[in-house]
Amino acid sequence: MTKSQAMAAPKAPTSTGTKIAHGVTIAVLIVLLLLFIAPFILVLINVFKTKGDINSDPLALIGEHGFTLDNFPNAMDKMNFWTVFGNSLIVTVSATLLTVVFSAMAAYVIVRNPGWKVGSLLFAAMVASMVIPFQVLMVPLVSVYGGILDVLNSRVTLILMHVGFSVSLTTFMYHGAIKTNVPAELEEAASIDGCTKWRTFWQIVFPLLKPTTATVAIINAMAFWNDYLLPSLVLGRRELYTIPIATRVFYGTYSTDIGLVMAALLLAMLPILILYLFLQRYVVAGVTSGAVKG
Repeated sequence: MTKSQAMAAPKAPTSTGTKIAHGVTIAVLIVLLLLFIAPFILVLINVFKTKGDINSDPLALIGEHGFTLDNFPNAMDKMNFWTVFGNSLIVTVSATLLTVVFSAMAAYVIVRNPGWKVGSLLFAAMVASMVIPFQVLMVPLVSVYGGILDVLNSRVTLILMHVGFSVSLTTFMYHGAIKTNVPAELEEAASIDGCTKWRTFWQIVFPLLKPTTATVAIINAMAFWNDYLLPSLVLGRRELYTIPIATRVFYGTYSTDIGLVMAALLLAMLPILILYLFLQRYVVAGVTSGAVKG
């Protein structure tokens, strides 16, 4: 059958049950979408209203006092925005770069040395550590790093902790991507041409991992940028606060200015949202790159 004949052939009739199932699936997905984006929409429609308008009718698109931008400069001044933004940027960029570099190199060594027992044991330990919840480690973490080593209240400590907690999942994702998508023949050809192992990894293997790198970068960057629990345990001085910790200055004992909170939340989510929009086309490819062996 030619291509034109195949295109002209009538399509098989779709059963009523299939149509109903398809409709139910679409309806469930729409409901889930609305549930996910509802908090974001609430932030958007309330950030341009006064505190009184938000308290009187939080679902109204425009309050009685009209559209206002006063929440943004007030929120930025109260939370010392540029300082906490710089702290979040330093921690997020540094931790993401270190996680990507160390995880990619570790996964490459483990995949290309299957007979190395220590590598296999380390990889098994990494996979096993992913099931341990962070809350279990909170008290020992503060006791050891604060009481014994006295290294808390430091951005470097927070960066290294972020790397330590995220390197297992990242190595696992790189492991699957290298094993299934990087042919060993390329590295053998490079070795014949005199390329060292170091140059082979950075000039041949790592560029082929671009979708996986984009995926792990956006996943880790979002986690580091939005994390509240770990920075609240590590950072005690106000000049070291990251954006999530700084937002708690808006919550008073007897009252909370919701308008300032909404403005701070919007300012906090914008950088990571822009990063996601730039890298979103690589995310799906990166997640599925290690799923199917071609």
